[in-house]
Amino acid sequence: MAGRISDEDIALVRERSPIADIVGEHIQLRNAGGGNLKGLCPFHEEKSPSFNVTPTRGYWYCFGCAEGGDVITFVRRLEHLSFGEAVERLANRAGIQLRYEQGGYVPGREQGERSRLVEAHRAAAEFYVAKLGGPDAALGRTFLSERGFERVDAEHFGVGYAPAEWEALSRHLMARGFTAAELIKGGLAKEGRRGPIDRFRGRLVWPIRDITGDVIGFGARKLNEAEDGPKYLNTPESPLYKKSEVLYGVDLAKREISKRSQAVIVEGYTDVMACHLSGVPTAVATCGTAFGQEHIKVLRRLLLDQSGSQGEVIFTFDGDAAGQKAALRAFADEQRFVTQTFVAVQPDGLDPCDLRVTRGEAAVRDLIAGREPLFAFAIRSVISRYDVSTNEGRLSALDAAAPIVAGIKDRALRQLYAVDLDRWLGFNNERFVMDRIAEISVTAQATVRARERRPAGPRRVADLTDPGVRTEAEVLKLAVQRPALLGPGFEAIGPEAFTLPEHIALHKLILDTGGIAAAGPGGREWVDRLLGEVPDTLRAVVTRFAVEELRADLANEERYASAMLAALELISVTRAIEELKSRMQRTNPVEEQQDYNRLFAELVALEQQRRVLRERAAGS
Repeated sequence: MAGRISDEDIALVRERSPIADIVGEHIQLRNAGGGNLKGLCPFHEEKSPSFNVTPTRGYWYCFGCAEGGDVITFVRRLEHLSFGEAVERLANRAGIQLRYEQGGYVPGREQGERSRLVEAHRAAAEFYVAKLGGPDAALGRTFLSERGFERVDAEHFGVGYAPAEWEALSRHLMARGFTAAELIKGGLAKEGRRGPIDRFRGRLVWPIRDITGDVIGFGARKLNEAEDGPKYLNTPESPLYKKSEVLYGVDLAKREISKRSQAVIVEGYTDVMACHLSGVPTAVATCGTAFGQEHIKVLRRLLLDQSGSQGEVIFTFDGDAAGQKAALRAFADEQRFVTQTFVAVQPDGLDPCDLRVTRGEAAVRDLIAGREPLFAFAIRSVISRYDVSTNEGRLSALDAAAPIVAGIKDRALRQLYAVDLDRWLGFNNERFVMDRIAEISVTAQATVRARERRPAGPRRVADLTDPGVRTEAEVLKLAVQRPALLGPGFEAIGPEAFTLPEHIALHKLILDTGGIAAAGPGGREWVDRLLGEVPDTLRAVVTRFAVEELRADLANEERYASAMLAALELISVTRAIEELKSRMQRTNPVEEQQDYNRLFAELVALEQQRRVLRERAAGS
């Protein structure tokens, strides 16, 4: 049984795993000022980036879903790993050999399940590549050659050959120390009568990699059409491979997608190869499943898809009925993107691979350049089902296309497409068409309003638009990031100064951990110490305050800290004054003269204190 990873090695993994680099492999990050980076959160859908990374302190925090942590937490959440598996994954990346307490390090035995499966897939990919050059793979080489791919192209994409044998890969991997259970769990083999048998046999094989470049599965193409089985066979669902989240070629395309703000969606592995080799390096493909919501999330993070984005998502489909159906499925998810969406359709039905072979690489580039807005394509596809030479056919086509136009969120764009729809149908009556679409739109809006009236779930994030709550947050942020600026003044503040339960709890945690005196200059060590003491319910709050940018420039930080402390005390004093005035109103100045005079003296003192605090708070 594996032992516990040593604390020294965990610290070394954190040190050699720059959080900006690790996060940047999965989402596009941009400068947010103050040393922070910002991007679209990989853990929830959002239109504007609220995912912040602070490289100097090694933490991330999302202000949208209130989740945060360090580089290990990020990998755990993203890959659904245990703590140990995440550490091992980062250690492998950084070239660190981990030591385990309780028995020491034994190569290959103490690795987590995911690390073992990734290593098995890497070895399998190397095995397949080596076999492509053998005499048995002649059909595979011919397949590639007929489609315009040379040996160097196959090597670039890692294309290999699975021998037409029952146990060739299984024997090879088990000789390397992998178990039958691991091969079966990873989808590399199936359970046979006398042990594992290879899942892929006599097929051309493409490695499917995740966004970081790890091989997590394979797609295999049948070479002998007379043999049983589907033309394409993919790795089954496994701890590594989730087909609804995987895009073939994303590891090669991710940098160009971010750089060009463009993603091209094609239908097959050879189409991805053809596009990349033709000068369209932003092409990716789904793996045995329709393009869906999880694929959108991957692309939006790479595109930094947000309000005002000028990016493009281009779908390529055949011009036949099946291609139109696929395009309409894509349209159903279109408005999950903020970027513009297009369709590139080759009228004669050639896919990018065939187009490159028959007409050259320039034709592939022209196909993408000649893209058509997805809205227009979807509307035209619906219209094509009807006979628009008759009044009945035109009216049926209008009713069928109206929901598409009504569903366009942008009002101006909706109106422009209504005009186009009138022109395409030949009514020459824009008002009639717009009224028909408006009826659909009103119905849709009523449905949305009814949905919005449903009771909302519990709020997960505090409302920081409240001035008092915002001041509490700023003081606690200073206590986490720059505690030396606050000095003993922070410890003089009582818990009554805070209103939110999490703020009260964090204030107490800081004091219980030694207070400002124990924090020193702050930084990574102080944040780590707080996180080491904090209960799970407060971890996200601490991480958020460690990442969120201070609302002051470096030159004014000391004055800002003093002003924030004064502002927090001012709120507390003002609250006490209001309470005191309420008590005085309930006290009879004649019958309870002594009590009234005492309350009045307290009020005078508090008012004087409030004037002083107002002057200090104004110093910000």
